[in-house]
Amino acid sequence: MHGQDRFLLAGVMGWPISHSRSPKIHNYWLARYGLAGAYVPLAIEPGRLEAALRALPSLNFSGCNLTIPHKEAALSVVDSLDAGAERIGAVNCVVVEEDGTLVGRNYDGFGFTASLRAAAPMWRADAEPAVVIGAGGAARAVIAGLIDAGAAEVRLFNRTLERAQKIAADFGAPVSAFRWEERAEGLTGAGLLVNTTNQGMVGEPPLDLTLDRLPAAALVSDIVYAPLETPLLAAARARGNVAVDGLGMLIHQARPAFRDWFGVMPEATPELRALIEATL
Repeated sequence: MHGQDRFLLAGVMGWPISHSRSPKIHNYWLARYGLAGAYVPLAIEPGRLEAALRALPSLNFSGCNLTIPHKEAALSVVDSLDAGAERIGAVNCVVVEEDGTLVGRNYDGFGFTASLRAAAPMWRADAEPAVVIGAGGAARAVIAGLIDAGAAEVRLFNRTLERAQKIAADFGAPVSAFRWEERAEGLTGAGLLVNTTNQGMVGEPPLDLTLDRLPAAALVSDIVYAPLETPLLAAARARGNVAVDGLGMLIHQARPAFRDWFGVMPEATPELRALIEATL
């Protein structure tokens, strides 16, 4: 943790970086908690990540976030990885230690489960099976978060079965991979449905999945936030399911990173959510 007697810096590295809402989130918290600091966007081209990360200590940065395409490349650059980054296979948070070493962390799983609890405080990961759609990096983060929260069964569906089987093998129990054609039947008895694919995003077709077999008490989550109301979430709300959009995950994953850099665990306030919604 860095001392509070100097100007604190953190940022987000990506390419391009204009899409990131992270500066608004972190600068809101810096103002709210009266901290002398700034969070800035840093456009880092692919191939220049290592030089950029190694410059952070000399520039008095407390750390940074990473976006596409740098999350996986950072694994081989940082000096050490926490368990979350290792399991997910990606880094979304870099912390500069007092001695200048770089620690890679990943808070996407935390952000996901925290967003579920914020939307449905009574939700429990160990109560009913979770169904996860997709087998990319986002799916790995969601599954890691569910396992950390105590999930007893995760049913994973992907168009390419082999990718789902690879994730199931990497995580072991409680994850099982199933064929894409079984996805509707796989909703039977589930307490949570999560779409981690880009289907439903602006410019993409809606997720091809009927919800007839999904229990009415199940939560339905779509991790994208553009749009906030995807066709999947609209269908879920129409049948009475609690729907959780992806904006909560974005905000909640930022909280422990802010704590690591600035020494305060911030709140995810309605005012902050409204501020970010206005940018969508």
